[in-house]
Amino acid sequence: MLRELRIRNFAVIDEVRLEVEPGLTVLSGETGAGKSIVVEALSLLLGERASSDLVRQGEERALVEGSFDLASRPELIERCVDAGLEVEDDWLIVRRELQRAGRNRVWVNGSAATAGLIRELGAALVDLHGQHEHQALLGRTAQRRILDAYAGADDLAQQVETSFRQLASLRAHIELVRRRAAEALERSDYLRFKAEEIAAANLQSGEEERLTAEARRLANSEELLTLASTLHESAYEGEGSLVDQLGALRKMLDDLASIDPETRSFAELYQAAVHALQELGRRLGDYRGTVEHDPDRLESVRARLDLIFRLKGKYGGSLEDVLAVGEAARAELDQLETSDAEVARLEQEAEATERDLDALAEELSGRRREAAARLREAVGRLLPELGMEGGRFEVRLTPLETTGPSGREDVEFLVTLNPGFEPGPLARIASGGEMSRLMLALKSALVEVDDVPSLVFDEIDAGVGGEVAHRVAELLARVARRHQVFVVTHLAQIAARADSHLQVHKSLGGERPATRVTALDGDDRVRELARMLGGDPASDVSRSHALELLGAART
Repeated sequence: MLRELRIRNFAVIDEVRLEVEPGLTVLSGETGAGKSIVVEALSLLLGERASSDLVRQGEERALVEGSFDLASRPELIERCVDAGLEVEDDWLIVRRELQRAGRNRVWVNGSAATAGLIRELGAALVDLHGQHEHQALLGRTAQRRILDAYAGADDLAQQVETSFRQLASLRAHIELVRRRAAEALERSDYLRFKAEEIAAANLQSGEEERLTAEARRLANSEELLTLASTLHESAYEGEGSLVDQLGALRKMLDDLASIDPETRSFAELYQAAVHALQELGRRLGDYRGTVEHDPDRLESVRARLDLIFRLKGKYGGSLEDVLAVGEAARAELDQLETSDAEVARLEQEAEATERDLDALAEELSGRRREAAARLREAVGRLLPELGMEGGRFEVRLTPLETTGPSGREDVEFLVTLNPGFEPGPLARIASGGEMSRLMLALKSALVEVDDVPSLVFDEIDAGVGGEVAHRVAELLARVARRHQVFVVTHLAQIAARADSHLQVHKSLGGERPATRVTALDGDDRVRELARMLGGDPASDVSRSHALELLGAART
């Protein structure tokens, strides 16, 4: 709910800070003091289109800032997080700045935001009535949800939507399987040729590298044999080999060590060199024995490499790509063989889901019809009491051609406030005061199910007096037990019911007039009520009447 509103350099307002409490808060004051400007500032904060004309004369920028407690609205906290906004201690602080020249700016919890986002958040936080802005009840989607809540069918409506989405997903999957099967059927001969050609090649991962190395050895077998033999003879087996030459060095190392014992470690290095050379010689001999001169094998390897090269040219840049193409072709053929069974299974599942959807939608329709009748009666009963004699409220349920995500019917609230006229959509109501009182009647009927925490009523007392004024005040107080209610009023009957009373007054001191807002209590509140009753605030009669109103409101 709204807990604080700060306004600076907005229209005739110099600077105002309002602490808005739970319950019923009224804003009163002389005509022209600027009461509706406070509501206009709140409307701007909630996303209304901005105009540089609203910047106070002589100033360059105007500021409106609101602090909202989201403790009871976890879904809004989640929405802020989804939008990349940090929410600390369940507080939402919206700040909007208008500039006389330049771009207007919006911040939410210190981060730049868009007017679209604050309109979305504002519609869920504040329902503002009287000027046709921010009226959540004017949208058919909101009306449908409110009717479902009034019917106690929120969960049922969610089940209908979930079942509809499941059915749509199944039907889309069926079409996808059929389309893929048709495409595979058209290409089946080509797919089969690819799969069989690649399978017949019996390719092995890494085979190309192994064959390339083998072909190189076979093509150079004579040179490899010559090199291996020469190295083997020179290093190990031939007369005067390196092993023989190293043998002559041993005596010299022994003589060196006998003279200088510190050189004895050289013998270890010598022995290691002899062993290494002997091992090299043996391995060269073994390698020489493996070198083959096999023209037939070379021709076979080259033919295999040619096959791989051709397949790579047709199906991919690498042997792995060729293997992947073969697997994909085989998978498409397998899908073609199983698509009929898959479609049959999916169709059975879709039929069962459609039956469930029909049953859920039928139950929801019944609940809506019953709730529509109750809501029509509840609101209709209140209209005459609110000064709208002859008013009629209807809930129209228009059947849809097919069941949709929201059920089998469209929901729309209709009203007529004049006898002899057919009901029309709420948005066509012309009078701001009548609209506000109609919304009050709806809010009173929906008080248990409507989750918008803060309600603002402007012009609700237009054309109202006498007993109707008392009834309006009673309804406002009743709604304020479940919602935060903020009312701009000229009626003392309403002001007397308030939990908090704020007075707007215009200060004429200084160079420019400025609007101020003061919280009233005690004798100050009695004086304001006496003024609103049309009497002299200082007279005993007016004060007695004001005290009588306050006393009656507390009983």
